[in-house]
Amino acid sequence: MSLQGLRTCIYRVTDLPKAKAWYSEVIGNGPYFDEPFYVGFNVQGYELGLIPDEADQPVANEGGVHTYWGVDDAQATYQRLLDLGASPHEAPNEVGSGIVVAIVKDPWGNLLGVIYNPHFSLP
Repeated sequence: MSLQGLRTCIYRVTDLPKAKAWYSEVIGNGPYFDEPFYVGFNVQGYELGLIPDEADQPVANEGGVHTYWGVDDAQATYQRLLDLGASPHEAPNEVGSGIVVAIVKDPWGNLLGVIYNPHFSLP
């Protein structure tokens, strides 16, 4: 396992349509993925994602941001991180189009996300 670099940052927002419009303006283009549960923007080959902030879901690390590191195999990397002393937070799951994400807590309680995205490539 080796980390390949930053892939995705996800922000929780209370008004997804308003946030989508605002980030479209900030970034200079609209989202490439637009669903009620997730809006994704390509920012120079990296992903900025927005998810609706729901009152019944805990916010990650007080700040509400999930950062994912690219890997070749999310399941194997997730297991290796657990084997190295991380604790489970979000088991690997396919979120569509072959993209698999998972999150562990490192031994100090920080969230560490991994993502396998077969569609990712730098410009």
